[in-house]
Amino acid sequence: MHQRMDQLVDRVGKVEGAVVSVQEDVSEMRPVTDDVRRWKLMGIGALGVIGVGGMVLGVTFADVLRRALSFLVGR
Repeated sequence: MHQRMDQLVDRVGKVEGAVVSVQEDVSEMRPVTDDVRRWKLMGIGALGVIGVGGMVLGVTFADVLRRALSFLVGR
């Protein structure tokens, strides 16, 4: 009976040590994870802005080409 209790105490001690180690690793990883989430949010926002700006710029450039071609052909 006492031997089983000693084994149980040893196993619980090992589990507690492993949990402490995992908690330390997670606390070290949390700032990195937060930074990556922030980068993703900024990247998605930047891609959205570039996409809208590129679309507007593309329409404007296409309009200029259309007008230039119509001017050349109309002459």
